Amino acid sequence: MANQRKDGLNAKALAQLKATLKQEALAKSKAASINIAATLPIPPFDDTSLFKEAVKDARPILVEPLHIYSPKPKPIPKQFILDEQQALRDSLSDNFIPAHELETGEELLYLRDGHAPDILSKLRRGHWVIQGAIDLHGLISDEARAYVALFLNDCKKRGIRCVRIVHGKGLGSYNREPVLKHKLRSWLMQRDEVIAYAEARKQDGGSGAVIVLLKA
Repeated sequence: MANQRKDGLNAKALAQLKATLKQEALAKSKAASINIAATLPIPPFDDTSLFKEAVKDARPILVEPLHIYSPKPKPIPKQFILDEQQALRDSLSDNFIPAHELETGEELLYLRDGHAPDILSKLRRGHWVIQGAIDLHGLISDEARAYVALFLNDCKKRGIRCVRIVHGKGLGSYNREPVLKHKLRSWLMQRDEVIAYAEARKQDGGSGAVIVLLKA
């Protein structure tokens, strides 16, 4: 009887010992897991996540739309341009009567007063290099007059000394007369910057063109 009680007590004590050991083992396991987790590195955040985290409490600022000022282009002075063109046409008259002109047959020669006579001979020989030229073929009288005025104004601004103006021989005009040739003679003499003019050499247009010497 005493032996049975003793065996029962031993079994009970053994069971309690096993339970205690099991609890201690579980406690140690939990503690070890906590220590391992504490030593693991914190996973890094990407830039987008960090930015979102930083501005999560921010409030958007309302900004008025930006109005870009663009200045209006300056108006084209059309009337002023038309007036200048008309003034150029009016500066050369078709009714001008030359006081001094040297003309041999159909050849045009002109020398403004106060200049040496040898200028004409030099001009006819091609002494000066031709620096500019225009062609009046296909133009009516008013168009040709305005073109000549514009051309001479441009030459004056640029300091051009010697030019050629092709007026044609009038082969396509009424009665085959060189209308522009005679008008050009008058127009050129009205311009103060024209010193002299002479019929062009054959290689420069002959009787269908004139070489003009301008003031420097």
